[in-house]
Amino acid sequence: MNNSTLFTHEIKMPTRIRPIVVIGAGGIVEEAHLPAYQKAAWPVSGIFDVHVERSQKLADQFNIYRVFSSLDELIQSSPQDCIYDIAVPASQLIDILPKLPIGSIVMMQKPMGETLQAAQEIFNICEQRQFTASVNFQMKLIPSITVAKNLIDQGYIGELHDMEIRMNIHHPWGLWDFLFDLPRMEMLYHSIHYMDMIRYFLGMPQYIYAKTFQHPKQMQLASTRSVVVFDYDKPIRAFVNTNHGHDFGLKHQDSFVKWEGTQGAIKVTLGKNINFPMGEADAFEYYFNDDNLHGWRQANISGSWYPDAFMATMADLMLAAERTDAPHVTSVRHALETMRLVEAAYESSNHGGIPIL
Repeated sequence: MNNSTLFTHEIKMPTRIRPIVVIGAGGIVEEAHLPAYQKAAWPVSGIFDVHVERSQKLADQFNIYRVFSSLDELIQSSPQDCIYDIAVPASQLIDILPKLPIGSIVMMQKPMGETLQAAQEIFNICEQRQFTASVNFQMKLIPSITVAKNLIDQGYIGELHDMEIRMNIHHPWGLWDFLFDLPRMEMLYHSIHYMDMIRYFLGMPQYIYAKTFQHPKQMQLASTRSVVVFDYDKPIRAFVNTNHGHDFGLKHQDSFVKWEGTQGAIKVTLGKNINFPMGEADAFEYYFNDDNLHGWRQANISGSWYPDAFMATMADLMLAAERTDAPHVTSVRHALETMRLVEAAYESSNHGGIPIL
């Protein structure tokens, strides 16, 4: 099978380009948001962070027109048709959103609050203030994941019955100081991406089974390892298995998503998580039963998680702002469903297992 068009993807771009104003100037903005907007040639008209030196640094680095000294100044001075790109700790969203003008277009960095109650409040604010709003669950829009979704939707691996996401890595949590004081961490700030992705492919499960764990070398954090099992009451196996404490070199580090169907399989290696933040190479492997003489094969997928997936989420929001029939797979409504999964996972983890008689 040599049809290279099977492994290409295009980000659907809006016809109207709106200026972006950024609230927050942390590492994810520097490494992913701003490079994505630069690659897409989308104008960033201003930036604000409580640490002014961070804002100024990114303004100089990415030729941002204006650095604001306060959130109020940003809101008062920003273009009427702008997009507010908010990349702050989730606990701050409820304070920021009511200050934005009615009818605003808003991108929020995940998660959508730190509890399901907060997520529901955020959703209600967005509805009441008539926002077109997204939450930046960008991993499901990584180019290789998008290609896999297209192939699966077209039936190339038959009926999807198995989805496995495994992260056996060493993650430098010290890059995000605010995580160290939270009662919930790994599932809320990391595995939430994978729960969102499984729901994107397989829909909402009937049940969730989960356990999240601390690591003896990372006891300052609420948890850094998790296992989450999705139960669809069908012959479908779907689960997330994460360990962020594998501090034994790169040889046995894993970062992959694997799908198995009745007629084939696909495995995508997400290299960015390995040796983070430098990252390793991505890989896309596939096995189609009608092509089984060749066994497992590789395809080269253009683009990467940083910055292309962040460009895709913003394009998804821009399209939703200009067309009511746009898919808007990053919408706050979708995000609320993912937060329901996360809440259920914590409930399952808290209730514990069944005692052995």
